[in-house]
Amino acid sequence: MDAQGRGRADDIDPADQWVLNPNTGEYELRLAPSAAQSSVPGPRGSGGRGTTGRGTTGAAGARRTAPVRRPGAAAPGDEAPSPRRRTTAPAEAAAGRRGRRPVPKKAKGKKILMWTGGSLAFVLIGTSGAAYLYYEHLNDNITSVSDDGAGTGGFSKDRAINILLIGTDKRTGKGNEGYGDKDSAGHADTTLVLHVSKDRTNATVLSIPRDLITDIPDCPTTQEDGSEKVIPGQRTRFNNSLGQEDRTPSCTMRTITELTGLKMDHFMVADFNAVKTLTSAVGGVDVCLAKDIKDPDSKLDLPKGEHTIEGEEALAFVRTRHSVGFGGDLSRIELQQQFLGSMLRKLKSNDTLTSPPKMIKLAEAGTKALTVDSQISTIKKLADLGAELGKFDTKNLTFATVPVDDNPAEKVKATVVLKEPQAQQLFAMVRDDVSLTDVKQQKKKEKAAEAARLKGTKAPASEVRVRILNGGAVAGSAQETLSWLQVQEGVTKSENAGNAEQPLTKTTLEYAPDQAGQARRLAEIMGLSGAAMKPGESVTNSQGVPAMTLTLGKDFEGAGVPLTTPAKLPEDVQKATADKVECAK
Repeated sequence: MDAQGRGRADDIDPADQWVLNPNTGEYELRLAPSAAQSSVPGPRGSGGRGTTGRGTTGAAGARRTAPVRRPGAAAPGDEAPSPRRRTTAPAEAAAGRRGRRPVPKKAKGKKILMWTGGSLAFVLIGTSGAAYLYYEHLNDNITSVSDDGAGTGGFSKDRAINILLIGTDKRTGKGNEGYGDKDSAGHADTTLVLHVSKDRTNATVLSIPRDLITDIPDCPTTQEDGSEKVIPGQRTRFNNSLGQEDRTPSCTMRTITELTGLKMDHFMVADFNAVKTLTSAVGGVDVCLAKDIKDPDSKLDLPKGEHTIEGEEALAFVRTRHSVGFGGDLSRIELQQQFLGSMLRKLKSNDTLTSPPKMIKLAEAGTKALTVDSQISTIKKLADLGAELGKFDTKNLTFATVPVDDNPAEKVKATVVLKEPQAQQLFAMVRDDVSLTDVKQQKKKEKAAEAARLKGTKAPASEVRVRILNGGAVAGSAQETLSWLQVQEGVTKSENAGNAEQPLTKTTLEYAPDQAGQARRLAEIMGLSGAAMKPGESVTNSQGVPAMTLTLGKDFEGAGVPLTTPAKLPEDVQKATADKVECAK
């Protein structure tokens, strides 16, 4: 049985399940039945695939175990037409029963998110009955859990995408008895936030230290019996946001939003076996060590230099920490970032996307290894997401670790707290879609125009005339800003104009061309960027006099708090890019 109790026997290679039918001379897909499994806390997704709904009985089970024949082909034992012997390999038969369409050249260079996007695209190739059955088989591999309303409801092609990736230390699967905490429901042991930019030119992966002390909010959670339960929030280690007290991945989603201000679109959860099966599916991952490592805890035993690792050895690599860096979780995070970057390079550089046998292995491993939210619980939805995530170039993928300090409340250092203001600067850059690498932006002219709005003469504060609207900030923000501007900044010609007609994500300042000097002064006072300045037509205030309009959006944090997003990452924030090979120290 595989890692999660759902797959084939250990000695069966999915690529070997294409069997030659001697009566037709063609290869046919013959699948063994799948078994049920549940890998993370919480119920399975809807759609008829519950925790016990994957048995081998019934029509569906019988259909999957029966040989697949083309329409008109003779059944075994019938008199068959003259065999049409073909030299086509099993995988080729899977990819094109209706004629051999060449694989588009662009597919080979396509970028992939971790292990999902490219591998699942395999199911879109075939159109025969066998391909349809394989599609259904992969759908049955998928385990899904509700996001309990913690996510956005689904990614969109016209905005940035945020995916929560969780590695749990639950002892799921064969051969994992010695890992993690015995009898534990598992924790959010490794947590990554993948942010893909709106223009898809770049991406950022934020690593969240598991020992970070943070606020876990109240979590409305769907239980295994279908009932709903609100799990009370608490201030504790971040890794307690999953598994503990019946928390599901939706609670980790809420905790990430509380911590960073980023709303998650989807989540994916992987257990120990995910590392083993996926690394084997891609033919191993290349890593580099700057020194010999022999860790009795993780069982990693490798001399310094370059290695290709997979299976148990790959799992030992991502779990080791006592023999690298300072021997803690932060050192292990750097090791894991190196590992994921290498996996991406491997997927990009080899011929996986044009090799149906490799695609089969990846599709099998990926769909069995991951638990996803119910919004992406089908191959079609996962493939759509993978295609969108695969648009960025891996050289523009940056790994960054949330900056932390030792917890000052502890004599024996065991946990960490956010390092300020660096942490908030990093969160702001990701929220505002600022790349952490030097990317050739698609909108250079627009960026230049935004910068130009801040240049030029500035009117005196006493001449600035502005209407203030609340467009999504906390209640009372408009009045608070009015008082601050009038009393402390000398902007006496200002007024509270109430609430905006529509809420805004970001604060904006609208002004007419002849008010540019006033706008530059107010932008300086408020700490607004050029992007927040919106040239437009003149409006009048309550006295009928022309005035600008300042609308406080959801990003407004209080009077006097600058709203300018940092342009560069603080120097002491640890980061690495996916295109560079770095040896673990």
